[in-house]
Amino acid sequence: MTIGTEFLLDATDGNARAGRLTLPHGVVETPAFMPVGTHGAVRGLHPAEVEEAGATIILGNTYHLHLRPGEEVIRQLGGLHRFSTWPRPMLTDSGGFQVFSLEGLRTIEETGVSFVSHIDGSTHTLTPESSMDIQWALGADVAMAFDHVVPGQADHALATEGMERTLRWLERCRDAHANLADANPGHQTLWPIVQGGAHADLRRRSLEGTLALGPWTGLAIGGLSVGEPKPVMHNTLELLGPHLPSDTPRYLMGVGFPEDLVEGIARGVDLFDCVAATRNGRHGSAWTAQGRVNVRKAAHRTADGPLDPTCDCTTCGRFSIGYLRHLFVAGEMLGMRLVSLHNIRFLLRLTEDARRAIREGRFTAWRRAWHARYNPRGEVACL
Repeated sequence: MTIGTEFLLDATDGNARAGRLTLPHGVVETPAFMPVGTHGAVRGLHPAEVEEAGATIILGNTYHLHLRPGEEVIRQLGGLHRFSTWPRPMLTDSGGFQVFSLEGLRTIEETGVSFVSHIDGSTHTLTPESSMDIQWALGADVAMAFDHVVPGQADHALATEGMERTLRWLERCRDAHANLADANPGHQTLWPIVQGGAHADLRRRSLEGTLALGPWTGLAIGGLSVGEPKPVMHNTLELLGPHLPSDTPRYLMGVGFPEDLVEGIARGVDLFDCVAATRNGRHGSAWTAQGRVNVRKAAHRTADGPLDPTCDCTTCGRFSIGYLRHLFVAGEMLGMRLVSLHNIRFLLRLTEDARRAIREGRFTAWRRAWHARYNPRGEVACL
C-alpha cells in the first residue's frame, strides 16, 4: 500500500491538465471521474464491475453512511474499504450538501446543523468536528471539509453567509482532522471546498481564505451544478483557474454529465463525481458517442446492434439494444444494471481519451471533434 498523498502534473494542453494523484490505496490518473457509492456501493453494480470498467477512485456519502449503518459499525468491520470490498482509493463527502438540501428539516447554527433523518425522523447534529470524526472512522483516503452549501441562484447576502461560514468551519475541520491524524499520519488527507455561489468577488475571497488556511493536498470547488445556468459554472472555473495552485488537484463536486466533464477538463479540472451515470441508467437513458439514447423507445424493439458501436464496455460487447429494451419493458433489473454499467464506462473512457489527448498535445482538436459527434447541432456556446 502506498502511504501519503502526492500529485504530479505530467502534461498540460491549454488549461487542460493530465497528472497522477497518489493516495494511500493507490494511484489515480487525472483527469478522472469518480463513480458515486452513496451507501458504500455504486448503485446496482458489483465492485469488481466498477473496477473492471476502469474506475480507480469512488465516492462514499458521509450523511447516508452515518445514518445507516453508522460509522461505528463500519469502523468495527474494518473501515469502508474492507466493509465494501473496494480496494482502490476512496473519497468521502462531508455530508454538507445532503444536510443543506433538507429544507424544512434542518436548523443551521454556528456550531453546526441539526437535522431530521429522512429515514426514521430521528434528530441528528452534524458539526465540522463530527464530520471529521465520521469520515475518519469510515477511513477514506480523502475527507472533505464540512461546508455551508447555498442554492445556485442564491443572492449575494446568502452566498456571503455560506462562504464566510464555510471558511470558519474549515478552520475547525483542519484542527479536528489534524488531531485525528497525529496518531496515524498518512492515513487520510483533508480537502477544503471553495464556495461563493455565482458571485465572482465571493469566489475570489473564498479561495484566498481557503489558501491562507492551508497548505492543502487538494482543492474542491463546490456549490455548482445546483441550479445555476451552465455559463455560470464555466465562468466560475475560468475565474478561479489562474489562481489555483498548479501542483494541487482540483475537484469539481457533483458534476458528471459528459459535456460537463469535457468543458470542466478544458478549464483545468482534475476530478469529477456525479450520480447521473447510474441514475440515468436505471431509467433507461444511455450516453453514446452520438448523444443520449432512450433505450425504452419502441423504435429499438428490433434493433440488433449494440447500444454504442464505439464502446468497449461489457454491455455493448454482448447485448443488443433490442434486448436491453426488452429488459426494461419486462421490468428486469438486469436492464438497469447493464445501462448503468455502460454509462459508468462511458464517462471513464471519456476521461481516458481526454488524458491521452492532453498528453499528446491535441486536446483542443479532440474536444471539438467530441462535441461535433455528441452534439452535432453545435449548441455548446463555449467552443
